[in-house]
Amino acid sequence: MGQIGSIGLILHPRRNPGPVIESVVDWARTNRTEVLGLPDEVGRIACSAVAVSAEALVAKAGLIVSLGGDGTMLRAMRLLSGSATPVLGVNLGRLGFLAEIDVEDLAPALDRIDSGRFTTEARMAVRTRLPDGRDFRAFNDIAVVRVPGHGMAAISISLQGDEFIRYAADALVVATSTGSTAYSFAAGGPILSPRVEAILVVPASAHSSFDRALVLPADEDVTLELLPTTGRLAVEVDGEVVGYLDAGDRITVAACPAAAQVVRLGGTTFYQRARRKLGIRGSIEAGRPHPDDHADFGLHADIPER
Repeated sequence: MGQIGSIGLILHPRRNPGPVIESVVDWARTNRTEVLGLPDEVGRIACSAVAVSAEALVAKAGLIVSLGGDGTMLRAMRLLSGSATPVLGVNLGRLGFLAEIDVEDLAPALDRIDSGRFTTEARMAVRTRLPDGRDFRAFNDIAVVRVPGHGMAAISISLQGDEFIRYAADALVVATSTGSTAYSFAAGGPILSPRVEAILVVPASAHSSFDRALVLPADEDVTLELLPTTGRLAVEVDGEVVGYLDAGDRITVAACPAAAQVVRLGGTTFYQRARRKLGIRGSIEAGRPHPDDHADFGLHADIPER
């Protein structure tokens, strides 16, 4: 028996990966490995994976296999947050940043992982507590976004206990390095390697004279206070609305270093994925085009699912 022991599946919420699941089950049967899944996910698909609770999945799985796109990977990482269990992303659609392999490479990838021929890449999360006491973690970003029909976001940013800047914007994104290629990038923020543990603060459609992003070390918390002139704001955690804030409310966003471990098999680098996913071509005036520049990749259409 190899190193995996048992495999936990996290599935795309809409796509039907039934044949892919059965390929995992067939591999597991040959290698005497159990396949587990969440009841509401494997229950909607005719497959032979064993349905267990989220708590049991985290406790028992030696490897989590995410079948979907970046959004499915983010959900798997949030489920495992704080665990050393590695997550393998299997791409079922468009190229993503987090998925490591395509479906046809799944069986060889499981062989490599089972024999220990892989590495893991630590991913930082950010966490916050809403005024109602609920705690949340995100691997891409925590964003506060103006609610349609209400005013813009007017937010004071405090660092190391003192107010640093005030933003007026349509939204304010507090992102990880992983999230630097998602909402933060669409708002004009910089691209950061996932190996950099940092917090990005990026205004979207800023209405203030200061419209620049902040790049902060992971050991500095960021406090957001909604000013009296703000409209009502929605709080989004990796793209999902989880609550609302009003004038006078305050939240603090802090880093959770190495909160998840992503499997890497050495097929592509982050920079290769970034060029393809974001359509990075550079300037014509800079000289010869890159060999990949003939490809027709859109700039914003392929921002990863959040």
